Amino acid sequence: MRLTRYTDYALRTLIYLALHEPRMSSIGGIAQAYGISESHLTKVVHQLGRAGLVRTLRGRGGGLRLGRSPAEIVIGAVVRETEEDLALVECFSGGPCAISPCCRLRGAIGEALAAFLAVLDGYTLADLVEPGAANDLTRLLGLPPAGDIARAS
Repeated sequence: MRLTRYTDYALRTLIYLALHEPRMSSIGGIAQAYGISESHLTKVVHQLGRAGLVRTLRGRGGGLRLGRSPAEIVIGAVVRETEEDLALVECFSGGPCAISPCCRLRGAIGEALAAFLAVLDGYTLADLVEPGAANDLTRLLGLPPAGDIARAS
């Protein structure tokens, strides 16, 4: 199984926003930090906003920030929200298959997908940015350390 670039960008955006809290962020800043397409990221942020995961503020002093606390953002839910098609094999979406009346592969793959999502459901955004990892992540993304919030505002 491979997640789409769209989901990858969504997860990376949420990580960036969690590390940058409580400051506002910009799509341009996120795109630059990761070296990814700003136009593609705009679509991702729009969907994250519709899902309530990101809050946007227009105008001067505006930008993006998390729509919920990192502890409330479940990674499995983000994957379900952003992946267009979790049908790993054609028969999951009703496609034709000569052996579908007695196929056991479909059940095995369905069980594997459920296990994959169950593992991701065990993690929140807070787990991904806990203090031990946050220092390294902020450095790699070029963000000021959490203690520098007052100076960055």
